[in-house]
Amino acid sequence: MVQTGKLLNRERVSGVKKGLDRAKTTTYQLRVTLLGTNPPIWRRIAVSGGISLGHLHGVLLQAMGWDGGHMHLFHLGKTDYGETHPELEHVEDQWEVRLCDVAPKAKKRFVWEYDMGDTWLHEIFVEKIDPAAPPLKGAAVCLAGARACPPEDCGGVYGYEDFLKAVRDPKHESHEEMLEWIGGEFDPEAFDLKETNKALSKLKGPR
Repeated sequence: MVQTGKLLNRERVSGVKKGLDRAKTTTYQLRVTLLGTNPPIWRRIAVSGGISLGHLHGVLLQAMGWDGGHMHLFHLGKTDYGETHPELEHVEDQWEVRLCDVAPKAKKRFVWEYDMGDTWLHEIFVEKIDPAAPPLKGAAVCLAGARACPPEDCGGVYGYEDFLKAVRDPKHESHEEMLEWIGGEFDPEAFDLKETNKALSKLKGPR
């Protein structure tokens, strides 16, 4: 009985390992939505299940259009993942966990927070997991999306709303100031799928 129990235990462990190995080479389709925006700013991307959360952070920056000069966190239940930093307590190393570890099944939702000051919260929704999809050539592919990423350091969702009011209204007291700050023009509806994938193609695949 003892030998049989040990054998069954080894088979279970082996089965779990094989399942994780398959997940790491499986394509995940994620919908990324910037919470609080209306109409929503979103992207749909395909990534490997073997991508680390640290690597996924880089993908999300490029897909959304952020510059990447701020701290970030992944919120999964009661556990936060990110870069180890003196200002961030109780944070797990984002390079030590993979997407397939934290989202082994479809329909999983978690949050990626970018810029701890402006607090841009993005919902990451696992739309589907496709083990039969051809392996990705790079880190990720953007499949679809809508609307431009807000400017960095504009003050979060509410600051972005004020920014849009200013740039849309020539009579607004901050109209000229905001246009000069943004470089002359800003189209909130602009989204270029080709340029987004060009940026993503520069990233390496999962390590």
